[in-house]
Amino acid sequence: MPNKVDEARAQVARANRIIANEGVLDAFGHVSLRHPTDPGRYLIARSRAPELIEPEDVLEFTLDSEPVKPPTVRLYSERVIHGEIYKARPEVMAVCHHHAASILPFCVSGVELKPVYHLGATMGEAVPFWDSRDEFGDTNLLVQKPEEGASLARALGENWTVLMRRHGATVAGRSLEELVFRTIYTVRNATMQLQAHILGHVSPLSTEERKLGGEYNLQPGPVARAFEYWSVRLDKVEGVSPARKAPAAKKAAPKKAAAKRAKAAKRGKVKRR
Repeated sequence: MPNKVDEARAQVARANRIIANEGVLDAFGHVSLRHPTDPGRYLIARSRAPELIEPEDVLEFTLDSEPVKPPTVRLYSERVIHGEIYKARPEVMAVCHHHAASILPFCVSGVELKPVYHLGATMGEAVPFWDSRDEFGDTNLLVQKPEEGASLARALGENWTVLMRRHGATVAGRSLEELVFRTIYTVRNATMQLQAHILGHVSPLSTEERKLGGEYNLQPGPVARAFEYWSVRLDKVEGVSPARKAPAAKKAAPKKAAAKRAKAAKRGKVKRR
């Protein structure tokens, strides 16, 4: 029987592949999960493209982003993003860092990312910016040092999404499923906002709409519905047959049998009950 850590590894690997399959992650970016039994650790894969990650790629790290076991593989250089957010936010259970194409124009321009449709409200009540130049001057733009990760975590504050100038975005969630939901729909919202700018007018959600829409869509029901949908889409890509087909076939059988009995009864072959 798999233990909690093995199950969590499988979940992290699958979350990476789901977000990649939905076009948010490409060769770069990563998803992590707080350790299921030790809040002072987290799980993240070795340095590998998200679409390719398997459970055995997922390793354990302390919140200082040091590997629990001596590594034999290359590690993500930006893992401090995850460790420092987990340090700063005990309620955060999962983190995603990405460079989605629709997000980057906001990171480059400094234009505020706003929810423009109901599912976009899940990005949170505010989306702050973090600029590495403010504290660290010119760098290679990667968040590799603990002090850089801590600075990013401070910019995130009590919010759920932070944009990184000239770099990408980092998203947090209270569960892995919520993180996947927020990550994907924030990126789709960014696409819609860009398209609305082209048309010449953007009408974002009001403050109250943003609050109410976020609360509603992050309930377990909507999150589970979307996660199941993305999971089935991933299974199709990976060649896995959806398990839901079997129950449907079983339910159809009694209807067919009843139809045959009715037809036979009309012909006088069986007595009606």
